[in-house]
Formats: sequence, structure tokens, C-alpha cells
Amino acid sequence: MMNVLKGDLIEFALAGRFDVIIHGCNCFCTMGAGIAKLIRDKFPEAYQADLKTPIGDKNKLGTYSMAEIKRNDKIFTIVNGYTQYEFSGHGSLVDYGAMKNLFARIKKDFSNQRIGYPKIGAGLAKGDWEVISGIINAELQGEDHTLVAYVNI
Repeated sequence: MMNVLKGDLIEFALAGRFDVIIHGCNCFCTMGAGIAKLIRDKFPEAYQADLKTPIGDKNKLGTYSMAEIKRNDKIFTIVNGYTQYEFSGHGSLVDYGAMKNLFARIKKDFSNQRIGYPKIGAGLAKGDWEVISGIINAELQGEDHTLVAYVNI
């Protein structure tokens, strides 16, 4: 089951709380708003990984790019999960099938690691958190995974 922690995902990662942090991205290599922008600004390595993918390619949905981050004596991986195609528009932008495929890959590729994420797909992508959290719990069953509910600390 999903653990829940209140605070700042980025600060927790920098403090060594997680081995992997995941955030949602669109397929246009923007990382221009929300936590993606914060990650882009603080960890240019993650943005560079995003830029190495084809811009506007729908085939990215359900996949990810990643960057290993080294800060001080801490090392962790940032996963740019491609969970939505567009970055603006009416209604939900999240692709639930892509979310399922992404977290199935996360389980396969990052098993037995400490995984953290925000309410991925439920903020700017306007997805239904009940649906998304159900997908995450199903796909990451048996893993140490944590929703970090943002609280400015």
C-alpha cells in the first residue's frame, strides 16, 4: 500500500529519503510548470534527459527518461514519466493507460528501491487521484512507495 508523507518531495530526495522520485511529464519536453518546472530548474540533468527524447512523440506515453542525481553525498534517480500527451486543454490530460504502463515499468526497473512521487497526474494534468492512486497501488504492490503530499516546510 501507498505510504503518505507530508512535506517537499525534492527536499526529501536531497536528504536521502528516496532512491527514486517520479514526476509526470507531457510528450513535448517542456517541463514548464508545476513540480516538473521545479525539477527542471533544480536538476538540469533531468531536463537534459527529457530533451534527449523525441519532441511530441505519442509513443513516449507510458515510458520514461531518467537522470542520476548526485548532490553532496546523496545519489538518487529522477524519473520523468510520460503520463500525458498535451500540456494544456480542457478536461483531464492524464492518460490512465500510460500511467499504468509507466508504473509497471517502474516496478520492473526499480524494484526494492524507495520510491517517492507527488500526486502525479492529478494536478495540472487534472486526473482523478482516486483512479491514479489505485493504478499506483496495483502496479507497485509489494514495493516501498510513498506519496509526498506537498507542504511547504
